[in-house]
Amino acid sequence: MDSLRRFETIHDYNSFNNNETRHPLVTVIDFSKAAPRQGSRMYFGFYTVILKDVKCGDLAYGRHMYDYQQGTLVFLAPGQVAGMNSNGDTYQPKGYALAFHPDFIHGTTLGQQIHDYTFFGYQSNEALHLSERERKIVLDCFAKIEYELEQAIDKHSKKLIVSNIELFLNYCTRFYDRQFITRNDAHKGILARFEHLLNEYYRGPKPQQLGLPSVAYCAGELHISPSYFGDLIKRETGNTAQEYIQWKVIDVAKTRIFDESKSVSQIANELGFKYPQHFYRLFKQRVGHTPNEYRVLN
Repeated sequence: MDSLRRFETIHDYNSFNNNETRHPLVTVIDFSKAAPRQGSRMYFGFYTVILKDVKCGDLAYGRHMYDYQQGTLVFLAPGQVAGMNSNGDTYQPKGYALAFHPDFIHGTTLGQQIHDYTFFGYQSNEALHLSERERKIVLDCFAKIEYELEQAIDKHSKKLIVSNIELFLNYCTRFYDRQFITRNDAHKGILARFEHLLNEYYRGPKPQQLGLPSVAYCAGELHISPSYFGDLIKRETGNTAQEYIQWKVIDVAKTRIFDESKSVSQIANELGFKYPQHFYRLFKQRVGHTPNEYRVLN
C-alpha cells in the first residue's frame, strides 16, 4: 500500500470509480461500477463520506458485542489520506460514497457550520457503525442527492443538495450519539484512564518539562484522535476536555497551595504554567478567590 493516489477534484474521483460526473463539485459514487483494484493510499481534496457496504455481523468492542449488521461510515476532510491494505490481492470495492468540495458549500449555512461536525476529524478506528435501520436512512439521503444530480440544474438544485447533505450529517450526529451510548462501558474505561493519566502527570516532572497537559497530548497517550476524545469527554462529563483538565489542575493546586514554604508563583511553575498570572487568572475564575485569598480563607 505504498502508492498514493491523489484526488484533487470530484471529477478525478468519479473517473477512478467509473462514475459519471454530473456536477463538478458534488457526487454520489456507486463503488459497484468501479473496476477491481488493489489497496492503496488515497489523498482527498474534498469532503468524503464512504459507506463500506459489507456484512460484518456482530461488532466486537472490548468484551461486548453489538449488532451492527451492515455498513460502516468513514468521514474524511479535505487534505486527509486514507487507504486500504489488500495485501496485494485484487478486490471489488462495494458500497457508496458522498463527496463534496468545500467550494460547493461556501456561502451557505452548512459552510459556516461544517466544522461543528467533528467526526470529520476522527480516525478510521473511530468510524460510525450503522444498524440496518440507520443504513437505510443513509442510503435514502444519498438517493435524494443523487436524484437532484440527475435533474437538469436549476435555481433550486444547490439549495436542495446542500439541505440534503446537511440532513445527512445531522443524522450522523444522532447516530454517533447512539454509538457513544452503546459503547458506554468502553468509554467509561477511557474516562478512568484519562483520570489516571492526569494523576500520573502531576506525580512526576512532566509539568515542568511539558507545561500544562494539552488535549492533544492526552488524546495521544490514550491512542484516540483529539476530536473523538473531545466529543467523548463532553458526552461523558458535560465539560469539554480542556475544562476537565483545568478542573484537575485547580484540584491539584488547592492541595499544594497550603504549602506555605512555596510562593504561589513557584506553585504555578510546578503545575506547568509558563506565566504565574495565567495561574492567578484561572484560579480566580474557577474558585472565586485568588490563590492568596484561598490560602488565608482555608
